[in-house]
Amino acid sequence: MKLGTLIWSAQLGLLALFLGQSALAQDAAPAAAAAPDLKYSNKWRIEVKEGANNDGVARFRVTPRGEAAIEVTVNVKDGRSENGVAQDVKKAFSTALDRKRFKVEGDDFEDVLVKSKSPADFSLELVESTLKGTHFDLERE
Repeated sequence: MKLGTLIWSAQLGLLALFLGQSALAQDAAPAAAAAPDLKYSNKWRIEVKEGANNDGVARFRVTPRGEAAIEVTVNVKDGRSENGVAQDVKKAFSTALDRKRFKVEGDDFEDVLVKSKSPADFSLELVESTLKGTHFDLERE
């Protein structure tokens, strides 16, 4: 075998190896970024802190374990009290979630409880809030 042919074959082999690993790295990156570290429970408490200082939106995501996420959007008007915002949250969750699977109730006027009616766990995340003055604490129970 000629030396030139041997070098050419080695270069092609290294190029194929490099391209193969590059493609694998590109495939793996989106999967890692798309899998957030979710926390699960069968009962969550949403604590509303302070009233709203503007018209705004709070977007939550409920993800039953092993299932597609459910988006919950809460529209809040400027001047809504802490208790009023909690009522808006309760109404939005009650509307968005299947009542056969979830129970949504108020607690202490400024808290909202979201419970699974079965032992199945789900995650709850605050995805976005454009509300000024209002904050949400999410607690697993």
